[in-house]
Amino acid sequence: QVQLVESGGGLVQAGGSLRLSCAASGRTFSTYAMGWFRQAPGKERESVAAISGGSSTIYYANSVKGRFTISRDNAKMTVYLEMNSLIHEDTAIYYCAAKKGRATMNPDAHDYWGQGTQVTVSS
Repeated sequence: QVQLVESGGGLVQAGGSLRLSCAASGRTFSTYAMGWFRQAPGKERESVAAISGGSSTIYYANSVKGRFTISRDNAKMTVYLEMNSLIHEDTAIYYCAAKKGRATMNPDAHDYWGQGTQVTVSS
């Protein structure tokens, strides 16, 4: 069982930056691949980024590639999403999620989800 708590969301102007954090409970965090997903009002959930347990495999959605960076600190049991050059279209609730095994951008493959943190980018 893994419990996830996101933080770091907020209101930022276009062009600005935010860093999201996702703190996990449990003793085997390094065995979980982690993903970040987002959902804007009236839109479907979108995959943002994913990272393997040892950080050797990383994926990004094309929409955020070059602007967002996913990373993790297994000693702190935390995964991060550094978001730069934010645009209005990045406005959404951001969720982190965990799964055993390989990293994947498929949200349906993730078993554990956080409650989400709101990111609002003003244009």
